[in-house]
Amino acid sequence: MIVRKQVNERMSRIVEHNNTIYLAGIVSDDKTLDIKGQAKRVFEIAETRLEEAGSNKHNILRAEIFVKDIYRDFSDFNEIWDSWVSKENPPARACVEANMASEGTLVEIIFTAAKID
Repeated sequence: MIVRKQVNERMSRIVEHNNTIYLAGIVSDDKTLDIKGQAKRVFEIAETRLEEAGSNKHNILRAEIFVKDIYRDFSDFNEIWDSWVSKENPPARACVEANMASEGTLVEIIFTAAKID
């Protein structure tokens, strides 16, 4: 069975299938923040969505990270990531530079997680 949550006409923000949770790309809802602030906001939103789906950051399997300017912001992003990510259960991760859907977006992250039994 597939369970979809936070559904609109374009997408589902949360999809669950076979005890795996797929989150749609998450961006900060405050585009005035710098990369550190936007990253913190993305992690807050991710934690809320994971909780709604029956999981948490310790069960993240994979993170796909898109940064607007990797040369300028990679180090600052990693500082926030390192303070947030589960030290006992770090996920597989990729981080690339990307053109963003809006001018003020500095980071977008897609998470895949296991559901907690």
